[in-house]
Amino acid sequence: MVIRRVLAPRIDFAALRRELALPEEYPAEALREAEAAAADPPRPGVDRTDIPFLTVDPAGSRDLDQAMHLGRRAGGGYRVRYAIADVAAHVRPGGPLEEETWRRGQTVYLPDGNVPLHPETLSEGAASLLPDVDRAAVVWTIDLDDDGGVVAVALERALVRSRAKLDYVGVQAAADAGTLPEPIALLPEIGDRLTARGLRRGAINLPLPEQEVERDGDGWRLVLRGPAPMEEHNAQISLLTGMTAADIMLAGRIGLLRTMPAPKPEAVQRLRTAAAPLGVDWPDGAGPGEVIAALDPAQPRAAAFIDQAAELMRGAAYTAFDGETPQQPEHGGVAAAYAHVTAPLRRLADRYATEVCLALHEDRPVPEWARAALPRLPEVMATTDRTASAATRGAVELTEAVLLAHRVGETFEAAVLDVDAPPNGRSRPRPPGGTVALDTPPVRARCLGDLPLGERVRVRLVTADPAARTVLFERA
Repeated sequence: MVIRRVLAPRIDFAALRRELALPEEYPAEALREAEAAAADPPRPGVDRTDIPFLTVDPAGSRDLDQAMHLGRRAGGGYRVRYAIADVAAHVRPGGPLEEETWRRGQTVYLPDGNVPLHPETLSEGAASLLPDVDRAAVVWTIDLDDDGGVVAVALERALVRSRAKLDYVGVQAAADAGTLPEPIALLPEIGDRLTARGLRRGAINLPLPEQEVERDGDGWRLVLRGPAPMEEHNAQISLLTGMTAADIMLAGRIGLLRTMPAPKPEAVQRLRTAAAPLGVDWPDGAGPGEVIAALDPAQPRAAAFIDQAAELMRGAAYTAFDGETPQQPEHGGVAAAYAHVTAPLRRLADRYATEVCLALHEDRPVPEWARAALPRLPEVMATTDRTASAATRGAVELTEAVLLAHRVGETFEAAVLDVDAPPNGRSRPRPPGGTVALDTPPVRARCLGDLPLGERVRVRLVTADPAARTVLFERA
C-alpha cells in the first residue's frame, strides 16, 4: 500500500555505484555460458505443466523465482505447491558463470537499474518463471492440516508453466473484492493460519513502512510503502518453505541455515518498559510478536514502539554445517529453524541449499560441488548483504538530500521514532537527539534536541547535502 509519495528531480546514482564497486558487465565467457544455457534450456523428466501455477511479484519484476498453486486436501487441510526457478539446472558447476555469481553474491537493487546475480538472459529470460512458457523448476509440495501444521512434504525437479504474472496491488484489490483467481484463492486463509502459528511459537514481524525510490518520468519519487495484507500472506508461503527446507537439512545433518539468536530477555524487558509510556498495551502472557501484530504502524507511538522492537532482531547470519548440527539452528524472528531456498535467481545461497534438500529428500549423496560450497557461503553472503543494504540505504539518503536541498531553514511536522540512549560514561558525549520521520516528504533522518519518544514535534531542516548524502534536523 502506498502511503505517501513526493517527486524528486533528476538524480545521478553513478557515484553510489562506484563507491560500492558494483560490477558493470559480465565477463564474456560467463555471458556465452548463459546464452548457451538459454538456447538449450533444461527439460526435467517430470511434467507438472497441468498445474495452473501463478506468480505474485512487484509490478515491474521479471526475475520471477516463485510460482504457487494452493488447494484443499480431501479430508481436510491444504496442499501448497510452490515452484522455484531451477537455477542450478542452468549454471554449470566450476564454469565461468558460477564463478561470476560468487563474485556478485546477490542481486543489488538500485533505482536506475539492478545489478543482477545472473545475466538477464537467464534471470529475466530462460530461468525466470514467466507466464505461458515451460520452465524448469524445483517443486515443493507441502501438505498442511486445518491449522497450518505440516503433515507431508514432497520435492522434485519438474517442468512447470505459469498461467499469469500477478502483482501485489492487483492481487490485493482482487482479495478485497473477493475475486482472487482460483490457484491462489486460499492464500488469505492459509496465510492467516500460518501467521497465527508463527505468533504462537514466538515469531516477530516488524511491519514498518519502507522508503523506496521510484522513477517518475525524468525524475524520481520518494515513496513510503506499508506491506499490504496479501504481501504478508505471500511471505508466509515462502517462510513455510524455508522452514521445511531447514527441517530436511537438519535431519540430514548437512546444509545452510539462516540463523539469528532469540531476543535477549533484557532486550524484551526494555521493550516492555517502553510500552506503557507509548500507550502500547502488553497483555499478560503475550510475546513481543503478538504485541506488535496488534499495532497500527501508521500511528506515531506505535511506529516508535516498533522501531524500538528492531533491537530484538540482531545477529542474523548464515550457518553452514556438515556432520554436526549447529548448537543454535533457529532464526529468532521466525522462532524456528529456517533456510533461504526460494529466491535462487536473486541470492546465491538458495541454489546450493536447494540442491542439498533435493539430494536428502531423494536419499542420495549431496553433490560434491554443493557440499564444497557450503562453508564458503556464509562469508560471501554476509559481504554482499552489506553491499546490498548500503546500496538501498544510500539511494534513499541521496534522494532525501536532493529532495530537501532547497528547503534548508524550513520547518516540518514529524514523529519521533527513536531517542538516543543517555551517555554511559564510556562514550563521548554528544548533543541529545534521535530519529524523526517527516509526514511530507516521507523522510527519516537524525534530529538534534530533546525529543519526546512517540510524540509529534516541529523540526527545522539544518542540513541537506546531496554530496555527503546527509540530512539533519533540529527541534524547532
